[in-house]
Amino acid sequence: MSHMTMIAQLILSLSILVVLHELGHFLPAKWFKTKVEKFYLFFDVKFSLFKKKIGETEYGVGWLPLGGYVKIAGMIDESMDKEQMKLPPQPWEFRSKPAWQRLIIMVGGVTVNFILGFFIFAMMQWGYGKVYLENDKLAYGVYADSLGTEMGFIDGDKLISVGGEEVKEFSAGMIRREIVLNDAKEIIVSRSGKLVTLPVESKYVQILSSNDYKDFSIVTPRIPFGIHQVSTGSNASKAGLQAGDEVIYVNNRVAVYQHEVMPMLAEYKGEQVRLGYKRDGKEAETLVDVDDSGKIGVQLKGAVEYEMVGRKDYTLAQAIPGGIDEGMSFMSDWFKGIGQMISGKVKAKDSLGGFISITKLFSPTWDWESFWRITAILSFILAIMNLLPIPALDGGHVIFLLYEVITGIKPADKFMEIATYVGFVIILGLLLLANGLDVMRLLGL
Repeated sequence: MSHMTMIAQLILSLSILVVLHELGHFLPAKWFKTKVEKFYLFFDVKFSLFKKKIGETEYGVGWLPLGGYVKIAGMIDESMDKEQMKLPPQPWEFRSKPAWQRLIIMVGGVTVNFILGFFIFAMMQWGYGKVYLENDKLAYGVYADSLGTEMGFIDGDKLISVGGEEVKEFSAGMIRREIVLNDAKEIIVSRSGKLVTLPVESKYVQILSSNDYKDFSIVTPRIPFGIHQVSTGSNASKAGLQAGDEVIYVNNRVAVYQHEVMPMLAEYKGEQVRLGYKRDGKEAETLVDVDDSGKIGVQLKGAVEYEMVGRKDYTLAQAIPGGIDEGMSFMSDWFKGIGQMISGKVKAKDSLGGFISITKLFSPTWDWESFWRITAILSFILAIMNLLPIPALDGGHVIFLLYEVITGIKPADKFMEIATYVGFVIILGLLLLANGLDVMRLLGL
């Protein structure tokens, strides 16, 4: 069911992005009195799922969810309508319009996608605000997974800086981002009251960008196993545990934090354990049965209850520049990632992905905040990718139009046909590569 939810979010997100992208071509085409023959969400190869003609334009939904298109009269595009191009140019056709108008029509799609990305980020800041972990409020420090331990972290460390940048807001991907994208060479932590420098070896750029290590956290905040609520009738309730109790050992094995206690309880599935805990500063012990899933029936205190969380609310006037800053920051990181891949520091096979990788970005449960964040990110990626100077993409058309504007020489229709075919081959190759890498990852290759 979770996979279907993720797929549904992907389809909805792509539908929004594609329709608005194509609207970015459609509206200026209509403004310049250019005939638009078709407006389609998804591709209607051989047949369409729905179509209706309104005025001179056929609106429809295709069955192949690889994008969408507007078919503009007198334009060499994915429709490859060569018969139309053999006829004399008509005033309502794309090829009859001045180069500057054709340029505006072509950049309309990516312009909408850029604006949409900034708009979504801004509206999210205005509507949701910003909730984050305050680094200086992580009173119990962090705990390290196996990769974090290899990098030199030990449980209880408190982050001070990464790559010379002071850590104010803690996030799971913050260390990974600074090392992979910004070549952070050292991490400074406070350990038992003393500052300790952890050098970052160059190998970790590739390790942290590898799909093999994508599920590693490196470090995560330590949170005590504090009981927020005891389920009625649960094993914990029968054992006399109460809200506010904090576990200190399991079967005489010291265990204070959630990442310590939960694996221990899982070891004793279906058994009874001696649980030590603190209540109002006093230590006590009880016997509690662990169910077959390794649970005892409690809801734990989280970062909010332990007052580790900060929040910032935005007015609309603050959210607009804030959304622009967030969008620019994302694109900066994206280009840094491409730069690391070109330089060879990050392997292409670990950075490229197809529809499976995109689907995995979405939450397995329907989460509107997450949905809109991913949609904004995809909007920027769609805009950037469409600007690539590949014939058949918007960027390819823009290159030829800029050449025409500068030189006054319009590329021949035959040249445009051949260039478009070449562009299709390149795009198909990239699609096969990206989705092929996804399949290889699924197969563990």
